[in-house]
Amino acid sequence: MTYPRSFSHIGISVTDLDRAVEFYTNTLGWYVIMPPTEIVADDSAIGEMCNDVFGDGWERFRIAHLATGDKIGVELFEFKNAEKPENNFEYWKTGVFHFCVQDPDVEGLAKKIVENGGKQRMPVRHYFPGEKPYRMVYCEDPFGNLIEIYSHSYELTYSAGAYGGDPA
Repeated sequence: MTYPRSFSHIGISVTDLDRAVEFYTNTLGWYVIMPPTEIVADDSAIGEMCNDVFGDGWERFRIAHLATGDKIGVELFEFKNAEKPENNFEYWKTGVFHFCVQDPDVEGLAKKIVENGGKQRMPVRHYFPGEKPYRMVYCEDPFGNLIEIYSHSYELTYSAGAYGGDPA
């Protein structure tokens, strides 16, 4: 049977777990549900699960679990020898290239991201200039992960035919 599943969580790799926890709690208001913890390759249940996921040689990593205001989980990973890529925005390659948060104060949140070590990648744009107040912007966290900000819900924005033309 097919039905819409709920979104549970996303995993984000960072180069400095403590700084990432600070950034996401102070900037986006997400809260810690499990503080930074070290996981090692061993025969424990979590060690075996990680062997299944990462294969041999991962040795150890640090992880913290956060939650958003709507109870979506965010796993922050700091792997041994973590490095920030030169270009974390290879949108033409398969994979997740951003996540989006919703805030009616798009400009204010973008400013806060910059003030906390992130970056604003573009000016704030309107989907329906002069017609509807839907706005968006792309930013980055301090580790190069892309954060999109919407002023309104995803369903409201796209059900209105956000790309112009007659939505009927």
